Amino acid sequence: MLTPRPATHPAPVPTPQAGRRGPAAPAPRTGGRVPRRRAARAFALALTTILALAPLPALAVGPGVTSEAASGDPPGPGTRPEAVVGQRPAAASEPVTGQGAAAGVGGKAEPIPGKEVAGRQQWVLQTLNVEAAWRVSRGAGATVAIIDSGVDGGIPELRGRVIDGPDVGGPATPGERPEPGLHGTAMASLIAGSGGEGGITGVAPEARVLSLPLLPDQPIESGVAAPDAGREFGEDSPLARAIRYAANHGADVISMSIGAYGAHPAEREAISYALGKGVVLVAAVGNDGALDVSLRNDTSFWSFPAGYTGVVGVGAVDAELLPAPFSSDNLSVLVSAPGVDVPVALPGGGHESAEGTSAAAALVAGVAALVKAEHPDLPPAMVARALSGGVRAAPATGYDDKVGFGVVDAAAALTQADRLATLGRTAQTPPDRHFGQGPLSAAPTPPGPDPVRLWVFAGAVLVGLVMFGAAVMVLTRKAEEKSARERSGPA
Repeated sequence: MLTPRPATHPAPVPTPQAGRRGPAAPAPRTGGRVPRRRAARAFALALTTILALAPLPALAVGPGVTSEAASGDPPGPGTRPEAVVGQRPAAASEPVTGQGAAAGVGGKAEPIPGKEVAGRQQWVLQTLNVEAAWRVSRGAGATVAIIDSGVDGGIPELRGRVIDGPDVGGPATPGERPEPGLHGTAMASLIAGSGGEGGITGVAPEARVLSLPLLPDQPIESGVAAPDAGREFGEDSPLARAIRYAANHGADVISMSIGAYGAHPAEREAISYALGKGVVLVAAVGNDGALDVSLRNDTSFWSFPAGYTGVVGVGAVDAELLPAPFSSDNLSVLVSAPGVDVPVALPGGGHESAEGTSAAAALVAGVAALVKAEHPDLPPAMVARALSGGVRAAPATGYDDKVGFGVVDAAAALTQADRLATLGRTAQTPPDRHFGQGPLSAAPTPPGPDPVRLWVFAGAVLVGLVMFGAAVMVLTRKAEEKSARERSGPA
């Protein structure tokens, strides 16, 4: 069984020898060596998991990569990490602060000074063309559910617009509020940040956020928690519960910067349920593009929930609009968005850069919120068409499995949504007009036989009967005469 792997690429980390930022750490590679301290912590976590959830599935070779993945074998049918502890944020990062994991955020990367946040973020907003889109919609009235770690609603960018949902990742004490997470807060700032106090401006700065904590915000260096080996396919999953909760509590868009190998029937059903209620689902496709097995096979393992039908799968590009090397490449990629050096907000204030398809998915979820705010009744399939039809830097072939149909353009997506929203409308005709001002059509001929033809047919039948009767009479008379002559013949 495969363990879930993160869907966000590592953020740059400082070298131990100097205080400056070093090169970005490579994505997890099969068979890679692990530092002693990290290995010790991973072993401790694995031992704890064994005691709690024995028996244990396949052991991990590296962070987020099992021995199956290292061998290059695709996940077998039925492999599914337990979503409470196994499903990871779409972010494989280097060790982070003691507060927990992060999709390339909250680690040892240098913080971004407050006065530089707006400038560092400008390329992201320009790539998505959001300023033109804001003339039409800023997301007011739309609600985006973030299934991730918790969201800090107290930071300036999100203050007053975060709804705390239940902790869907496991049992929680009534009234207990989950701790805000690095990853969830970072994604929320990209979606709905207001830019308050010079902070992050999200794609939909007037949208609301429904926080549904699913993941423990723990350091990546502690290893990947083992799946629950006793879980049955017919059982529910925390992700399925989160999706249904969001659909039943007013979410217009669900953002999922998470990923795991293998599908689950309960999640398929929950996604179908949400789509039926008009909810748009967006997910990160994962960060397996640079793995040896992906390069060798020229494709990446599918990540779920991005791989489910009806979910908008998002890949990552850099500032040059080129595919990010770490971004997974497979047919689950519908569109792409910036995912390299993307500034994000952290719990309690502060800012850093994130890297990975997590950030790209959150940005596209923000664009979907702009569309739903302007067209709340537009079905999810139409929203997906608007996103894929309103792109820039489209591949020469129209589509490829690295960037999908291209990089999302928020203004163009809104234009596409306007066009699609009119397709199903019926023109209202005044009651005194019928398809114009011409004369009314003649009344239809009443059903039944034509009277003239009926009389002709009846007459023909009558004539036929008379002629038949006359013929019978003539033949009968001739027969009688012949019989009489024979009787009166010579004696």
